[in-house]
Amino acid sequence: MGIDEDKRATLRRFAAVGAASPLARFAGDEDGGESEVREAIAGYLATTPGAHFSKVRDDLKLGTGETQHHLRRLLDEDAVEGARDGDYRRFYPADEFTSFEQRALGYLRRDTPRGMVLALLRDPDATGSDLADELGVSPATVSKYAAQLEEVGVLSRENGYEVERPETIVTLLVRYADSFDANTVAFAAEAAELLSYDP
Repeated sequence: MGIDEDKRATLRRFAAVGAASPLARFAGDEDGGESEVREAIAGYLATTPGAHFSKVRDDLKLGTGETQHHLRRLLDEDAVEGARDGDYRRFYPADEFTSFEQRALGYLRRDTPRGMVLALLRDPDATGSDLADELGVSPATVSKYAAQLEEVGVLSRENGYEVERPETIVTLLVRYADSFDANTVAFAAEAAELLSYDP
């Protein structure tokens, strides 16, 4: 069964990143093209750390069983690591991120928590009501995610809402802006002038 051309183009694009990364321990495999898929997953995770299974599968246009097989191989080869995040298991290049960075990326991959963090970085005085209005969600939703963000150390609620370790959070947002959304890309353009970072 052949791989359709759209899928092949997607795999090749990410495989080029994967082959150039330190994760490419399997590049020499003679396994009928399977290493290309693993290189693509490795490349994808290098540019989209914290992606969960369904996102990896869908963005790379892979089948469910195919994704499971190759992620299992990458995990067994210690090229990739997984971390449970609520209902999701998220995947990261091995030995690239601290546990705090993994937890932060997990929440930054969710639209509402990411929107809250971006809004607070732009306006540290924003209240829960301000955040709810800006994001078009209920105050209860803001409160729920604020509690979760506090639990993982991304947010403090001692004096209103305050982003913890903002330099780390901003660095993650700027470095991986293209893997989030247009709002994050716009924030990254603003933040680049305020924060120097080492990509």
